[in-house]
Amino acid sequence: MKAYENLNPYFGDLHTHCRISYGHGPLEDALKNAEEQLDFCSVTGHAHWPDMPAPDERIQYIIDFHKEGFARLKAGWLKILETLKAHDRAGKTIIFPGFEIHMNSDGDRTIFYKELAGEILYADSLPDLYNRLNALNAAGNDVMSFPHHIAYRRGTRGINWETFAPEIEQNVELISMHGCSETSENTRPFLHSMGGSDWESTVQYGLAAGKIFGFLGCTDHHSGHPGSYGHGATGVWAESKTRDALWNAIRARRTYAITGDRIALKFSINGNPMGSVLQNSGAREIEFDVSAGGAIDYVDIVKNNQIFRRFSECDVKPAPVGKIIRTKLYLELGWGERKKITPWEVDFGISAGKILNVEPRFRGREVVSPVEQTGGESEYYTSHWEKTGERSVHFVTKSEANPNNMTPATQGMCIEVEMPVNENIVANINGQKETIPLQRLIAGAHTGHLGDIDSPCYRFSRAPLPHELNYQFTVQDSGGAGDFYYLRARQKNDQWAWSSPVFFE
Repeated sequence: MKAYENLNPYFGDLHTHCRISYGHGPLEDALKNAEEQLDFCSVTGHAHWPDMPAPDERIQYIIDFHKEGFARLKAGWLKILETLKAHDRAGKTIIFPGFEIHMNSDGDRTIFYKELAGEILYADSLPDLYNRLNALNAAGNDVMSFPHHIAYRRGTRGINWETFAPEIEQNVELISMHGCSETSENTRPFLHSMGGSDWESTVQYGLAAGKIFGFLGCTDHHSGHPGSYGHGATGVWAESKTRDALWNAIRARRTYAITGDRIALKFSINGNPMGSVLQNSGAREIEFDVSAGGAIDYVDIVKNNQIFRRFSECDVKPAPVGKIIRTKLYLELGWGERKKITPWEVDFGISAGKILNVEPRFRGREVVSPVEQTGGESEYYTSHWEKTGERSVHFVTKSEANPNNMTPATQGMCIEVEMPVNENIVANINGQKETIPLQRLIAGAHTGHLGDIDSPCYRFSRAPLPHELNYQFTVQDSGGAGDFYYLRARQKNDQWAWSSPVFFE
């Protein structure tokens, strides 16, 4: 696709926490976790709450742990920057220093610097924050901010679209562990104690109001694991994995939000990439290319908050399966008795062919506020992988049993392979050997256990056929001034992606 020539997809998390403020796990472990599965990240400290509620017996514990976290970040800021610099190594994860400010009136903000330097901004209001950001950028100290978990009700740390300034803030957070802010009806509702989502705080409400912004996904994870699988992440189309290229791409809104699986999503109109603002035109050629992390359920082109066109398997002609097939193999580990932790050591690969890409799907611990912590501090860097040959990956991890029947806590590894269709998937899982014909996984998933009932389980997901993993379509449309379009893709495993919109003046 012309709009994405010389661009590559990179994946990161710009809003994630650890013990540098209130949160869990050391910064060093958070950075090691980031290096296992991210191209870029910002480990964010809680810094300030200018309109914090007045002392109140019912919520005093909330006020207290916030104040304690703010003080910890302030006291340790210079050491934090030193630690980030020590982890800044060529070829590894690009790190942007960052912090966040809570605001009841206008919504929380994440702030991050381009370079490994900068001060915490103790703004007393959103206008004050905007003034400080403008002054820093004018002085050559590149800094960006974005509103996060925006769909909470206005006045309760949700966004205030009336005060949002798109000329200062290029993007908003669409998805995180708080839930999905695209609309007020979706498969990832707001479930945190802070309350449910409100239509007037959603992405679609802001777009309908004429605001111009791109989409980000972030984890907002609080236990030292940037990129924790399933919490949210950002895809960025950039020329290279460098600080300059990533920064410029984020500013240009060449960003898209994902829930977890590394979906490579291209979307363009008249040869212009996502995030573009175009002059009004009559004829519009809309193109997209979705390379998914699992079998695609459907892809929507959304125009002015309404579905313009939906593409599903009804629109895709299956190709004959040849002797060589390209597919994705996903091995998931966990389950077992509640509150039990299982260590895993796995060799995972194929009997013939080659591994094209490796995508770890590691999760961090499911702890948010300090009051949810049980017991003392424990390990936070527990997952590591390495490619051990053209056809094999070795990894170690620890899984906690799913805490209930609705919240997954599994760990996983996905490999994209090109292999003969009559060959096998091979694995050694905690000493237990598996040899599964690829034809069997094309038919459906395969599970195994380490012991009897309620013992830890592993699951090889169904291997999708090539036409299920990639959709490419071109459609024509016409419209008027003020139109906007974005792409939304859903996989059959309920993993999602949303492109930043293309806008018409």
